[in-house]
Amino acid sequence: MNKKTIKNEGFTLLELLIVIAIIAILSVILVLVLDPAETLKKSRDSQRMSDLSTMKTALGFYSTSTTSPMMAGASNVACKGTASLTTWQTGEDQIYYSYPSDAPGAAITDKVLDATTFTTTYGGKQVTNANIGLTDGNGWLPVNLSGLPGGSPISNLPIDPVNTMTVGAVASTDLVYRYACLQTTGKYEINARLESNAYTSDDNKMSKDGGNNANLFEVGTDLTVLGTGTDF
Repeated sequence: MNKKTIKNEGFTLLELLIVIAIIAILSVILVLVLDPAETLKKSRDSQRMSDLSTMKTALGFYSTSTTSPMMAGASNVACKGTASLTTWQTGEDQIYYSYPSDAPGAAITDKVLDATTFTTTYGGKQVTNANIGLTDGNGWLPVNLSGLPGGSPISNLPIDPVNTMTVGAVASTDLVYRYACLQTTGKYEINARLESNAYTSDDNKMSKDGGNNANLFEVGTDLTVLGTGTDF
């Protein structure tokens, strides 16, 4: 009777090394194709554009539902200009940032807006971290949305997904939301900095938004309020 010898065969070391090498190469290709860092940036940019659209809708509802809209607190004196002028007033006009004032850093100063240099604490308005999302005018956006009949159309004010800036040397490259209004008309602008290649190069949303600043994505009723500078 012939005995059959059963031979258990497996992968050789060389075959295993080849398989591992192939997997490693495919993994690298997959990472390069998908680019997770770029994917995250694009996701954050989509959130930024959605946030600004939400705020524009809320402010539009506020403006049409209020007899005398106050676009900057209890009055409009903190908006750009005066009741008759549209140039910045260094003693009272403000840009409002989604960055909290209880964050570490110096005051927001030394900005140049339409050739007007802000060298005092005026020009940069912030609120505390605890109040930043309030919709009653005490949040970073100085409009009392909660005073509308039926309450605020949004539950809280959105902030930038990254929300960082160099406080002592604020620039248009900082990832933060900015708001300013015009005292003569009550019109306003909100903007954000985009960061993904998809929306700053391949399809540059910042240069196609109808505004006058190609460094920022702008929405609002007057996209010239904040000008074309780079240090605000």
